[in-house]
Amino acid sequence: MLLDPNHLTALSAILRHGSFDAAASELAVTPSAVSQRIKALEDLVGATLINRGTPCTGTPMGLRIAQHAEDIGLLETHLARELTLDQNNGPARVRVAVPADVLATWFINVMSQVDGLLFDLVVDDQDHSAEWLRRGEVSAAITVGGDTVPGSDAIALGALRYIPTASPDFMRKWFADGVNVDTLSRATCLTFNRKDGLQKAWITRQTGQRLSPPSHFLPSSQGFVEAAIAGIGWGMNPENLALSALEDGRLCPLVPGAHLDVGLTWQVGRVLSTALAPLTDAVKRAANGALLPADTAD
Repeated sequence: MLLDPNHLTALSAILRHGSFDAAASELAVTPSAVSQRIKALEDLVGATLINRGTPCTGTPMGLRIAQHAEDIGLLETHLARELTLDQNNGPARVRVAVPADVLATWFINVMSQVDGLLFDLVVDDQDHSAEWLRRGEVSAAITVGGDTVPGSDAIALGALRYIPTASPDFMRKWFADGVNVDTLSRATCLTFNRKDGLQKAWITRQTGQRLSPPSHFLPSSQGFVEAAIAGIGWGMNPENLALSALEDGRLCPLVPGAHLDVGLTWQVGRVLSTALAPLTDAVKRAANGALLPADTAD
């Protein structure tokens, strides 16, 4: 099946901007022309690709086809560079799944080191970034653990250290009798979202029991630190993100030395590994300066 590049460009633009009108503006065509291109593409594949709404979103097949289009763009850009051809289409776009804490602590450094790419970051809880790559909706991902997504090349990066932190006032209020099963079951904790299992994982490691403490859901890495400083709850914060607050006493560890190290892996679709080699090199450099070596982590 041969897919028309104009149809693929229209699909990607709609998903990027969330509307047919905005896609038309980017492509310098009428909304009617965009609508006709999507209809032709949907007729060809025999499935709905766009959930019409505000904003427009992609169906699973629509997201997969849009990612295919972006992968083609990366490969074409790489080929043009190898052949020293004129590049009139501008930088290629790469979609990468990145855990929120990685974005907050060191991935901006990666982006600053790579020229010729436009980044489309999918930010999710760390335990679920691999699913985006497994579904074919991103070209690369930073994942937790060492399991390789089929069809991808994987590079171990090191470990991000998390510290269970709370404000001194919170510690006095909730943990005056120590950090134990009873106090941990009652003290309010912070949770990134409903997929975040870091706090419960640390509790299980610390106590040997599975607990479900009351929790605030707060999907912001920096907000996590600020909420802990404000005494709203305790939470697992990346050490390098909370370091200044730990050093000046605004935060303190629940249990000194009882950290949790999370191993990270860079995974990139094998067919794109050569085209994305500069990005991979930048990821390795930035990770080397921000993460613990794997052999020194828990």
